[in-house]
Amino acid sequence: MADQLRWTRDGERLALQGELDQDVLNELWEARAQALNGVDVIDLTGVARVDTAGVALLVHLVAFARKQGREVMLEGVSDKVRTLAQLYNLPADALPH
Repeated sequence: MADQLRWTRDGERLALQGELDQDVLNELWEARAQALNGVDVIDLTGVARVDTAGVALLVHLVAFARKQGREVMLEGVSDKVRTLAQLYNLPADALPH
């Protein structure tokens, strides 16, 4: 069973904790507008596991922020996320870190 995904805001930083996988993404997806409002950094340091659905969510969060006129950087990007991004041939700016 997947650990629940949690997130906290500290100023312009959105910190994610738990697992970022298909079983727990819906709540963050539904709250994305509020969660990303004013965010410049998404901190992944507290994320224990990411699957392809989690990577897709990160790509969409970055794109959503861009549509709002903000550039979001990712911090604490794991080797797993980098590997998945390479396997899917994502452009470098899809997951800026």
